[in-house]
Amino acid sequence: MALFAVLATQAPRGIDGDEFRARLPRGFAYTKSLVDKGVIKHNWVRVGAAGGLLVYEVESHEELLGHLYDNPLSPHLTFEVIPLAEPSAFHSTRYTD
Repeated sequence: MALFAVLATQAPRGIDGDEFRARLPRGFAYTKSLVDKGVIKHNWVRVGAAGGLLVYEVESHEELLGHLYDNPLSPHLTFEVIPLAEPSAFHSTRYTD
């Protein structure tokens, strides 16, 4: 399994603010379904920004992209995807003089 942090930011293009707000419940319901399935491990609102930080656990980046673009709000969001690794995945080397 792979972990990805995703910064999702509202970027409503092609629709006005009222239409975007009307679509929010469908997007929130979609995100909640992924939380309930265990695909989204963490879901945070970004204070001072219109968007969120979500941590996905998926088999591949293709699966992640599928989840991102299946969201009904995805045409009106921008995504910054950051691959994550567990600290134990790295070997530390201690240097001595």
